[in-house]
Amino acid sequence: MLVSAPPRRAVTPPGPCAMVIFGAGGDLTKRLLAPALYNMARAGLLPEKFALIGVDRVEATAASWGESLRAALAAQAANPASESELTAIDPAAWHRLAGAMAYVQGDLTDPALYHRLRDVLNDTAHAHGTGGNVLFYLAVSDRFFAPVVQRLGQAGLAAETEAAAGTPATWRRVVVEKPFGHSLDSARALNRDLLRVLEERQIFRIDHFLGKETVQNIMAFRFANGLFEPIWNRDRIDHVQITVAETVGVEHRGRFYEATGALRDMVPNHVFQILAMVAMEPPSGFDAEQVRNHKAEVFGAIRPLRPEDAVRGQYGPGTVAGQAARAYRAEPNVAPDSDTETFVALRLAIDNWRWAGVPFYLRTGKHMSARHTEVAIRFKPAPFAPFADTDIAALPPNWLVLTIQPDEGISLQFEVKRPGPVMDLAAVRMAFRYCDWFPHEAAIGYETLLYDCMIGEATLFQRADMVEATWRVVQPVLDAWAGAPAPYFPNYASGHDGPESAQRLLAEDGRAWRPVGAG
Repeated sequence: MLVSAPPRRAVTPPGPCAMVIFGAGGDLTKRLLAPALYNMARAGLLPEKFALIGVDRVEATAASWGESLRAALAAQAANPASESELTAIDPAAWHRLAGAMAYVQGDLTDPALYHRLRDVLNDTAHAHGTGGNVLFYLAVSDRFFAPVVQRLGQAGLAAETEAAAGTPATWRRVVVEKPFGHSLDSARALNRDLLRVLEERQIFRIDHFLGKETVQNIMAFRFANGLFEPIWNRDRIDHVQITVAETVGVEHRGRFYEATGALRDMVPNHVFQILAMVAMEPPSGFDAEQVRNHKAEVFGAIRPLRPEDAVRGQYGPGTVAGQAARAYRAEPNVAPDSDTETFVALRLAIDNWRWAGVPFYLRTGKHMSARHTEVAIRFKPAPFAPFADTDIAALPPNWLVLTIQPDEGISLQFEVKRPGPVMDLAAVRMAFRYCDWFPHEAAIGYETLLYDCMIGEATLFQRADMVEATWRVVQPVLDAWAGAPAPYFPNYASGHDGPESAQRLLAEDGRAWRPVGAG
């Protein structure tokens, strides 16, 4: 049972709104957005007055679009490995969602589409009572981000209204999926294009990693416990390791991955967002701007990367989870001599008072030995002097490990004396697992983020300055790699923990990576 269990804070549905999904027939909508909206309907977290409008170039009706989403949900429910975690479809929850659907067909670059969309929004506002509030979700290729927003502005669909004469104000918000650019220059250009039409407060740059409970729990763990925050600094911490390891390969995303690579795909967004939660200063409250200001300060304090602080890798053939796995260069839509990285390891320095002299090591890769995401904090060793006359050669380090996936939890490793007549130490762990303390609720991470978009809560979303700051950190490495293609790929076997050069990166500092999946 919980040590302390105050009443759970009530969660109320958002106010009236319509949600427009551009890319309604795409993989993102079927695989992630539809399950998230269904879970929200089942949990009572959709607005009571709600409409869902799909936009795509494929000809369809509201009924046929809804049936395609229901079929996708059913396929996920039949697949125990599905990330949606569905086991069955609740007819009442599905009816709640399907009954709110409409569909608009057209080319995203055609101004006429947006005039038809405006008419449908007006119709749904009357039919469903959405009050003129609209959440636009760009579930499309990033090349359409700026054109779609531009067309929204030209059609008057991005304009908000103020309350007047008993009529409530209306809001318009736009959700932008990653990638937020492919370089510092392209990120700046995208921000300029978006901000020509929208106010910053209207833009929600989404990163589904931040929807995971255990990522959000990093802040709760740090700032709600007087035990840990006083030692969360350079005085007691030796270094920090952040690992985001995947067992999946590139699969059907070869064309996208060839133009992106692991560094662009994972580091300026997912990995840096975890880093910011670990390294940020305590806010005086969980106001969105305060939290984001402190995260931005972390990104601004990161020393620009040098090429020697970065390692890249590409997987070759091997064995993953007992199954033969092909090399990256043998994947569909991948060049046979590709020099695109599928693994990256970085050594970062944060130049501020809290973290000066504490290295942060980050790694992420595909076709690794285990699917595992964690933050591992190694504390400085205790003085050895009290044990100098014993046969203890050294004191093992203390580790605090926050496991984000798949087995979410927190563990602390420390030393105890073994029973017996001599002074002999053993490392033991205290471990907390979410599944042992809280009932499991099917979720994919988007539910919280969509809910926040609907209520206008921006804490978990990036601002323009944060996006540009993260690209500024990695841009020197991107430039160096572009000028010197890797001559030695592939350099790690599928099913391994990355290339040997990643181990050498830490060995240079007298340190070593924790084995992937060590817990």
